[in-house]
Amino acid sequence: MARTYLLMAAMTAVFLAAGWLMGGSGGMVIALMIALATNVFAYWNSDKMVLRMYNAQPITRAEAAGLYEMIEQLAARAELPMPKVYVIDEDQPNAFATGRNPENAAVAVTTGLLHRLSQEEVAGVMAHELAHIKNRDTLTMTITATLAGAVGMLANIASMQMLFGGNRNNPLGVVGVVLTMVLAPLAATMVQMAISRAREYKADEAGARICGEPLWLANALADLQRGAERIDNHHAEQNPATAHMFIVNPLHARSLDGLFATHPPMEERIRRLQAMAGGRSSSGADRSRTGPWG
Repeated sequence: MARTYLLMAAMTAVFLAAGWLMGGSGGMVIALMIALATNVFAYWNSDKMVLRMYNAQPITRAEAAGLYEMIEQLAARAELPMPKVYVIDEDQPNAFATGRNPENAAVAVTTGLLHRLSQEEVAGVMAHELAHIKNRDTLTMTITATLAGAVGMLANIASMQMLFGGNRNNPLGVVGVVLTMVLAPLAATMVQMAISRAREYKADEAGARICGEPLWLANALADLQRGAERIDNHHAEQNPATAHMFIVNPLHARSLDGLFATHPPMEERIRRLQAMAGGRSSSGADRSRTGPWG
């Protein structure tokens, strides 16, 4: 909760600064109103908004008994309520968790993950996502996604001001508009960077303990990384502010310096899981058990 409050305060400050640059004191007041409304909306609705961005469809036990019962068993081992389960029609194998608390949590998986990973690997991924829920990472992750998108909105408003001649109340004139256009997207990137990479390491460790076999998750991460490098995630490319929510980076913009990555190096994540497994490098997962669930 402390991380969430700090994040919301920092983003509110960004909104105020951008509002002042674009419209002076009047712009700051408008920005404050937008920031407060966005913070309240993000707390209560950011999970629903993210699921809607990806056109995630809820599923029931009757529709996918194998997947549903697996998550149910893992949730029981993690001492968590059963989360809602969603499926995203994307060929790239990936997954994320969302929700403001364990009682209002959801896990979402792509069809690519269900078709390309073995049963044990899917269990490892689901355990990782349940670990995020147990650690209460999901609130910070979903609020970050919503606020980063809202910051991007400020850049669009600034560009419209530039197009139509700016605002006469702008204290810095055209310079203020340009600064907003440049700094607002940069602020969104910094918000993603503020989500600690240590969160993923902790979820890997906790997920390995939940599923009972670290190498199920290690093998899954290797497969997910290969899939993400070869297959586009069209929804994620349209909503890059949500990329940090996924278990592996869904974007193809990997030329950026690793300093700006929201996910830790995959090699290190796998190495740590292998160390938990006593140095073994393969779990011997039965890869014949792949394909549609339920």
